[in-house]
Amino acid sequence: MGLINENTIAKALLSIGAVIFRPDEPFTWASGIHSPVYCDNRLTLTAPDVRDLVEAGLVRVIQENFADVDVLMGTSTAGIPHAAIVGHLMHLPMGYVRSGAKDHGRQNQIEGELKKGQKVVVVEDLISTGGSVLDVVEALREAGAEVLGIASIFTYGMRKATERLENAQVRNVSLTNFDALARAAAEENYIRPEDIARLIAFRDNPSDESWMGGSHASSH
Repeated sequence: MGLINENTIAKALLSIGAVIFRPDEPFTWASGIHSPVYCDNRLTLTAPDVRDLVEAGLVRVIQENFADVDVLMGTSTAGIPHAAIVGHLMHLPMGYVRSGAKDHGRQNQIEGELKKGQKVVVVEDLISTGGSVLDVVEALREAGAEVLGIASIFTYGMRKATERLENAQVRNVSLTNFDALARAAAEENYIRPEDIARLIAFRDNPSDESWMGGSHASSH
């Protein structure tokens, strides 16, 4: 498994369309932000070779960074299958944390047995602004767990998320990241090499749409 690194994971995600770069025809996020990239890591579940690579990578991340883990907790819903597969491979207990549980009480937010003081690793597929995964961390801490950190497939590496994670004193380790994916996309001719700077400008400040350029901004 020595070949698993941010570049091989990036190329694997690109090969199955789990990550799509479209700097000239941006996607629109629910927040209204125009994005040159779309990420759907659920596609890894239907691509066994890529799935094997991803799960082996998550196992290695957890073994190398959070070796004394007691329980894995997936984020709802995309992190659940990865937590289940990694839990199986590592022979560890696994559960998941529901989102939006404030509407129906804390009791049902954490599914699966979790004892006070247990060391937990959160398994997440994607980190953008960091808000949703930190809600999960907070719920686990309120339940008495010691959150060792987060193991995720992909992070945008946005400043907002980095600051939020630091403020919450939680460490995230991702298999690959936005910069690695941009480089791999250029290497594999999904985008032009000159597009990389535009992508990084988006990553640095998603609300500033100057990366789109005059013609692109006016056409969308």
